[in-house]
Amino acid sequence: MVLRDLLLELFGPGIEEVRLVEYSWINALHGWPLAVTRRQRIYLRCSAAAFFANTELVVHEYHHVMKQWNTGRLTVFRYLVETFRHGYWNNPFEVEARDIASRYRRYYSAARCGISK
Repeated sequence: MVLRDLLLELFGPGIEEVRLVEYSWINALHGWPLAVTRRQRIYLRCSAAAFFANTELVVHEYHHVMKQWNTGRLTVFRYLVETFRHGYWNNPFEVEARDIASRYRRYYSAARCGISK
C-alpha cells in the first residue's frame, strides 16, 4: 500500500483537490509550524517531498483539511476559541487529528511491511 492509497481510503477522492504550498510564508505568521491548513490547502514550511516522508504528519494534516475544514466543523474562530480554552496541545481539533494519525501510522507501517491489519 502506498501513502496515496491510504489517503484515498481515509478521505476519498477529494484528496486530489487539496493544494500543497511548499515553503509557505503563511507558516511564518503562525510561528513556523511544519504545516498550516485551511480549506483545500496545506501550507508547508518544507518541501512536499519532506512532508510526504512523514506519514503521521501527512494523515494529521489531511484530516484537518478533509474532515474539519472542508466539512465546516473547523473555522479560524473555532480553532482560536478551543486553543484559548484548552491550549494548543489539548485543542480538540488537534487531539482528534493526532489520534487519527497515530492509529493509521501503525496501519500504514504494517501494510508497507506486508503485515495485515
